[in-house]
Amino acid sequence: MRKPYVILIGSASGIGKSTIASELAKTLGITHIIETDFIREIVRGIIGPEYAPALHKSSFDAYVTIRDKQRFEGNAEGLISTGFEEHASFVIPAIEKVITRAVNDSDDVVIEGVHLVPGLVNIEQFKDAASIHFFVLTTDEEVHKERFVKRAMAIKRGGKHLEYFKENRIINNYLVKQAVEHDIPVINNLEVDNTIKRMLSLVKQICKNLLFQNSVDDLDKLTNIIIGKYGGRLVDVTYYLPGFGEPLKRKVNVYDPVEAERFINRLNSNPKRKKDLENLYHLSDNVHSHKICAPDKESLKKMINELDEIGFLYKKDINHKN
Repeated sequence: MRKPYVILIGSASGIGKSTIASELAKTLGITHIIETDFIREIVRGIIGPEYAPALHKSSFDAYVTIRDKQRFEGNAEGLISTGFEEHASFVIPAIEKVITRAVNDSDDVVIEGVHLVPGLVNIEQFKDAASIHFFVLTTDEEVHKERFVKRAMAIKRGGKHLEYFKENRIINNYLVKQAVEHDIPVINNLEVDNTIKRMLSLVKQICKNLLFQNSVDDLDKLTNIIIGKYGGRLVDVTYYLPGFGEPLKRKVNVYDPVEAERFINRLNSNPKRKKDLENLYHLSDNVHSHKICAPDKESLKKMINELDEIGFLYKKDINHKN
């Protein structure tokens, strides 16, 4: 029996999580989409402002209710993040109750909202009973600002609301930091289609282990095909070194083209590091294996065909090397 999908999509206001939640749900055939803002309103009806003043503020100005603000003197980011975390902490138990109900009823559900904070939402408790996936969306500051303004005007919350972009950007950075610390995928939401592809490559687990033969200088082209063109990801790498009884394995999970480009730029700007990697490739005759994943079966097939046409796939029996 298939486990129900529980997909959590968190981000600061104005990143585009509502659009992504709707498109992802449509692609996966999920009919239940829940905004954490609605859950927050229910919790507000139960817990009054005298007991939870941060809850009765918005996520971006909850910091004004912090009693000991003086300890954050000169640390605006710490103050805003602490207020946001306190605000979200009142909503999270109710979110977990919603997830429990969905799991018990075997219902697929997408939950989206700013209150989904990595490290505070306990997703481990659901992993045996659900196919649970947690994402944090982000984008660069200028794109965020443009979307933030458009969203505020679209929902007729201009004026004072627009003054809080700085606070929302701090919340964005806080959520990204929490996601990295807790191994939650961070997706750069630049274009809807590409964002959905990257999320699907993590949700659907349509993968295949392949042997590659390429040089270090080919990494740019390799990642552009797998990650950039097809919205896939590279998982783990195994090097087959002559004279060693066991292959050398390294954990990787690369799905973000921005991060892939950043890695290659760092490699090219550090001759020693690049030379060390080239030596490792040379020892293994440039032969290594990856698991590659794609958003759908057709994309995986096309990806493999293109890699084969370029000559990046190793066709011989790997055992002959050892």
